[in-house]
Amino acid sequence: MTEVRITHVGGPTTIIEAAGWRILTDPTFDAPGRKYTFGWGTSSRKTTGPAVPASGVGPIDAVLVSHDHHADNLDDAGRALLAEAPVVVTTRAGASRLVDAVGAGPTIGDLRGMAPWQVTTLTAEGKPDIEVTATPCRHGPPLSRPIVGDVIGFALRWDGQEHGALWVTGDTVLYDEVRQVPDRVDVGTAILHLGKVQFPITGPIHYSMTAAEAIELCGLVRPRTAIPVHYEGWSHFHQGRPAIEAAMASAPEAVRSAVVWPTPGTPLEVTV
Repeated sequence: MTEVRITHVGGPTTIIEAAGWRILTDPTFDAPGRKYTFGWGTSSRKTTGPAVPASGVGPIDAVLVSHDHHADNLDDAGRALLAEAPVVVTTRAGASRLVDAVGAGPTIGDLRGMAPWQVTTLTAEGKPDIEVTATPCRHGPPLSRPIVGDVIGFALRWDGQEHGALWVTGDTVLYDEVRQVPDRVDVGTAILHLGKVQFPITGPIHYSMTAAEAIELCGLVRPRTAIPVHYEGWSHFHQGRPAIEAAMASAPEAVRSAVVWPTPGTPLEVTV
């Protein structure tokens, strides 16, 4: 129950196999080339396809969607998978939008909308319960929430974990509420949404974590394993793996030794 397989599909999308569960995060499975508009004069083009096609994902027990309103976290092919999962967990606003969209898409069964620090439990016959805590996110600079919308992360806990919770940070910059996560959650494995998202219309403002912010956060959280995702595959990502690795080279040893780069499409085995 301490062994977890994490498969990075691409962008923010992962398949987490833990304690008999198969959990999909932020499903994005559209083909590359398409341009998506995000509102307020922002847009992005998908530059790479998924390392695992939607048809190859297999059975899913739950889907965690950090936010539904940007295609780099939930695209058309990803939305089609929501109806195949017994449980979908997202923000409160996202749950309302997905309910409103039922007439235009697949019906979702158990849809749970959460605010930061709310807790829900995933249950299934023959599997241990997984406690899911929504963690705070801010998808941009101070006062940007009315424009960029709500986002949450997810801390997963179940009996038998040896090193602490598995935390998916969600699309967030580093700010005080995220810095306080380790005060409330003992994190063993962190899946870090990075990429330094930027748009020409807003100049140097960034909407997801930079490498420097990730280094600071890992110094606070001190995870046993830190897995970068959400750094490639879209034109609005402005800090890819080479830049992140260069920044990590000067990070404290405890941070450098924790970082493990997944090979997209290949399961990464982690002890939690």
